Amino acid sequence: MGEHVIKLPDVGEGVAEAELVEWHVKVGDLVREDTVLAAVMTDKATVEIPSPVDGKVIWLGAEVGDTVAIGSAIVRLEVAGDGNVKAGGAPSVPKPEAAKEPVAKPEPKREAKPEVLKQTPPPKAAIGLATTGAPRPEGDKPLASPAVRQRAREAGVDLRQVTGSGPAGRISHEDLEAFIARGPQQAARGGGLVADNSVQDIKVVGLRRKIAEKMSLAKSRIPHITYVEEVDVTALEDLRASLNKSKRADQPKLTMLPFLMRAMVKAISEQPQLNSIFDDDAGVIHQYGAVNIGMAAQTSNGLVVAVIKHAEARDLWDCAAEVNRLADAAKSGTATREELSGSTITITSLGAMGGIATTPVINYPEVAIVGVNKMMIRPMWDGASFIPRKIMNLSSSFDHRVIDGWDAAVFVQRIKALMETPATIFID
Repeated sequence: MGEHVIKLPDVGEGVAEAELVEWHVKVGDLVREDTVLAAVMTDKATVEIPSPVDGKVIWLGAEVGDTVAIGSAIVRLEVAGDGNVKAGGAPSVPKPEAAKEPVAKPEPKREAKPEVLKQTPPPKAAIGLATTGAPRPEGDKPLASPAVRQRAREAGVDLRQVTGSGPAGRISHEDLEAFIARGPQQAARGGGLVADNSVQDIKVVGLRRKIAEKMSLAKSRIPHITYVEEVDVTALEDLRASLNKSKRADQPKLTMLPFLMRAMVKAISEQPQLNSIFDDDAGVIHQYGAVNIGMAAQTSNGLVVAVIKHAEARDLWDCAAEVNRLADAAKSGTATREELSGSTITITSLGAMGGIATTPVINYPEVAIVGVNKMMIRPMWDGASFIPRKIMNLSSSFDHRVIDGWDAAVFVQRIKALMETPATIFID
């Protein structure tokens, strides 16, 4: 028998290190070639690390949440033959719990069902121990992937009550679905309300940690000013419906966003300081000619900002096509680093859940963000009677170090005027 050391490979784009966001195996597992061992994240791109050989896991070199340098050893496998470690090389240092791991023959290779709500493509199943899970002792943390934990939180399920059928009692989507189908089984026999004293510790890792760091930076460094204005989009909605009805088969369906983007481009041409990055460390404002509009998109793993590059050079249909393409890439986890960086101003929208008003956080180090709230039909006085109109609020935040309140108001009022008279969006 020999030993094979697996190092964190170069994941490209000049990245020197990556954060370990998920292990797919544990010490004692038997794996086959191409079995996914772990997932790492660089910026907002997630990369899976497969095994190059068959073997047994005898050492894991990091914990979830650790930052690992490219080229560092992350896994050691016991393999048939000599392996890739020369005699007299550094010995493996198994974790203390490794001695407690039972040894079992590998199961036949099988494909796991893809995990729902996962940003990365579904990995192949790890081949390892598959002991039937049993109720965990008091204080033990349940083993489950981030996707399973998220589904449990959404369903209001305490994972400590769920029996896992995977390795070492790991809880799968099927285990969770079976538990939900059975219904809660911990309720008091008397049928009354039951006090819940449980506490679940959730480590902040991966994309969620990056979001937390960036939001903290934005709020700690940028003095926000938020300006809210209502916009009558009745005429715009009529125009949008007409254009969608008469569009060609190869043209995308128009939403509100392409109209807003074109309105922002026109408003920025009159107030170019809104399309800027503030380097507060150097005391320099970088004002850009290219209008690269960030589009905040909610994914299963958290918020990402896909970037529509050079919106100033795109017409309405081109903006719509790029919005659709990037939204699909962001939600499927296939968006590249280039597609998730380089924005100069951002749009954020919660769609139908947009509320009456919001206070959006600026995408640091930009100086402005435009927030879209939900559309409502409201009675409006036209001078003679009340008539139904489609009204939508824009909630926009600005860096008050760079943008004065007057300039913020002029910018939003210009967007409002363009959207309320949508034909003017197309006039140069």
